[in-house]
Amino acid sequence: MLGLGLRLNTPTSGRPTQSIRRRLLALALLPLGVVLPVLLVALANWGSGYLDRLLVAKVGAELAIADSYYDRVSAGIGTAVDSLAGSARLAEQLNAPPAKLHAWLQGERQRLKLDFLHLVDGRGCAVAYRETPCFGDWPVVAGALRGTPQTQTDIFSPSDLFALDPRLAQRAYTPLLPTRNAAPDPRVAEDRGLVVHGAAPIRDRSGRIVGALAGGVLLNGNLAFIDRLNEIVYPDGELMLDSIGTATLFLGDVRVATNVRLFEGGRAIGTRVSQAVRDNVLGAGQTWLDRAFVVQDWYVSGYRPLVDSRGQRVGMLYVGFLEKPFTDARRTALFAIVAMFALAMLIAAIFAALWARRIFRPIEKMHTTMNAIEAGKTDSRVGPIDNEDEIGELARHFDRLLERQQAQADALQRWGESLDGKVAQRTAELEEALTNLRSTQGKLITQEKMAAIGQLTAGVAHEINNPIAVIQGNLELARELLGEQAKPVEPEFRLIADQVHRIRLIVTKLLQFARPQEYVGYLEPVGAQQLVHDCLLLVGHLLRKGNIAIEQQIDSARLVTCNKNELQQVVINLLANAIQAMPDGGTLRLTVEDWDEADMPIGLCLHVADSGPGIPESDREHLFEPFYTAHKPGGHGLGLWVSKSLVERYDGRITVDCPAGGGAVFTLWLRCEPLG
Repeated sequence: MLGLGLRLNTPTSGRPTQSIRRRLLALALLPLGVVLPVLLVALANWGSGYLDRLLVAKVGAELAIADSYYDRVSAGIGTAVDSLAGSARLAEQLNAPPAKLHAWLQGERQRLKLDFLHLVDGRGCAVAYRETPCFGDWPVVAGALRGTPQTQTDIFSPSDLFALDPRLAQRAYTPLLPTRNAAPDPRVAEDRGLVVHGAAPIRDRSGRIVGALAGGVLLNGNLAFIDRLNEIVYPDGELMLDSIGTATLFLGDVRVATNVRLFEGGRAIGTRVSQAVRDNVLGAGQTWLDRAFVVQDWYVSGYRPLVDSRGQRVGMLYVGFLEKPFTDARRTALFAIVAMFALAMLIAAIFAALWARRIFRPIEKMHTTMNAIEAGKTDSRVGPIDNEDEIGELARHFDRLLERQQAQADALQRWGESLDGKVAQRTAELEEALTNLRSTQGKLITQEKMAAIGQLTAGVAHEINNPIAVIQGNLELARELLGEQAKPVEPEFRLIADQVHRIRLIVTKLLQFARPQEYVGYLEPVGAQQLVHDCLLLVGHLLRKGNIAIEQQIDSARLVTCNKNELQQVVINLLANAIQAMPDGGTLRLTVEDWDEADMPIGLCLHVADSGPGIPESDREHLFEPFYTAHKPGGHGLGLWVSKSLVERYDGRITVDCPAGGGAVFTLWLRCEPLG
């Protein structure tokens, strides 16, 4: 029972809890939620693939119809020429004058709806024509002169078209229009002609071939032909969903007859097929049955190559219909299926939630009770439950366990509170003792250091004072013995006396910092302006020798109470260190500003900044320790330590910082009045 109480009052280690309602609902809806999406994805993939195959099969059948119509038209042209070549009417005109024969041929051309019709002799040259052009190198004409009628699709050069009829050359000229996805082409126009033409032999009464009859139709700009082909392939009502059927004849990859429309509404004559289709159909000679980009939109397309009389691929026959209506219909159907699935899931979830509510209610009450107990409401209970099943019995048993656990928890709490009080009392006593011990230990260490330094300095002072006294005594004796003869070397004697006095001052300062209570000087108000001025004068020879530039900014008029000489010693030490950090010259910046805290005046801050290389992080931690020189040649390691001791005597402090731009900045924090 004690273990149960601890678990109920202990947080669940930050792990998120899961609602039993959600878990049971998930268990009930999981089969539906897994099976239906799988079926939906499978149906969508199958339906999409089936629709694509259906559309490809449809355009394949339509391409077969268009191909059949094209072959029928080609065969019709050949049949018409062959019939006319073997007719009695042509035999009657063979001996007619050229002008009459030409007029008769033009009438037959119009009757047969051909673009040209010519009678050629055995050499293949036209008879009864103004310039007598020759067509013997055409395979169909050459075959006819050999006795074999033929019908082929060929490309005629601009000169061939002009020789047949100048109007045909003009009609064949097609400016090329910029087309998206087309292969690069430096040409600006297509001036060749795509022609379906046939030729049949002409025989005399003895059956000897005396010539041939050649006629054909130019497909460039032949809108009647392409519109009729489109009507046959895509009659009204053939396409569902308001899709648009199109048909095109290509000369190479250029549309020369089409009902595909441009943005402006005109026909897309002069546009070109996409490079993918061009490479597949004209390059590889394959039939294309797939979606393809046509001028400005995607079409379900069918392309087949057109082969000339020499077996070369010279163009393409295309039929296709707009893909977008079918894509939109597929997307709409998919959205509808998804919506029905979501609706089915929602209805199933609602019914599952309502059906299982009676089961969830006792469990939710137990969960709420446990949360309340964990939140500190130890008197929370599940309460009466109407369910007479296993869950209802579990809830009632849970309340009985909570009652027993509450009694044990109260006893444990009273005992724990008593123990916590004793522990807190002992902890406070130990912390106080530890604080006193650390303070005493620090003072002892400091006293030991000071005592050691005092002994050292006292010994040094004693050892130095003895030879100093001898030097000073002998100096005075030398002056008395030499008398007037000492005047030429009087500057040297004075220099020796000054240096002896300087040595005595150094010894006195060492004793001063070893026993500061015996050397407390006179305290007076010191201003930052005068302090900086005096210190710069004292280090002027170092500044001139080191080529150092000075920048000053005095923004504080406050006075600090201290021993002026000691404060000068601190500032001069910082200036000397800064000058030593710039052996090749640089800038020394002195800045003084007010020191305020919580809008209360405290004192002033004096910043000494140099433009040297800065101080490494490892050296900054030991700068203010005695005898630490940071590997500086000629240093004794006491300057910053002595300066720190002097500043702290007046409740100030020294800090150091190395900005990212280089150099070092030492800051003196000086109070207007010492605290003690």
